[in-house]
Amino acid sequence: MYQDQRVGVLVDIQNLYYSAKALYKKKVSFGNILTESVGNRKLIRAIAYGIATLEGAEGKFFDALAKSGYEVKTKDLQIFPDGSKKADWDVGIAVDAIKLAKSLDVIILVSGDGDYVPLIEYLQNTTGCRVEVVAFKESTSAKLIEAADDFMNLSDNKRKFLIAR
Repeated sequence: MYQDQRVGVLVDIQNLYYSAKALYKKKVSFGNILTESVGNRKLIRAIAYGIATLEGAEGKFFDALAKSGYEVKTKDLQIFPDGSKKADWDVGIAVDAIKLAKSLDVIILVSGDGDYVPLIEYLQNTTGCRVEVVAFKESTSAKLIEAADDFMNLSDNKRKFLIAR
């Protein structure tokens, strides 16, 4: 890791939240993830992507993320007539990554979702950006880990990256 690297951090909140809940029944310390993943490099932008529900219970959580150094982007949970729900930021994260790549040396993708493999390959081959992935290995696509230039397994330091519920 080089100090002069310009870094952008893009966090798929839902992916990490549900991974930590399923694996450890705990919450994620997004502030510690930001600090640890960037290290002594230059943070240019940190964006956390979340879903807003009708109840709005996540408001305090989004405020805490903002205080930790993240710009928070939200979209509303879609509920279809049959009762099914949809909420994901995959395309939004991909578009932001491509737009930001020209101003960055490193993009840190905080998600274990294998759908991001084509994005990683595009960024590496077209923009020259280094792409690092941060997630819990147990719930991360092996292809995603393989495609990344580096992988930080949050499970290796649960004390630092998890919060008791």
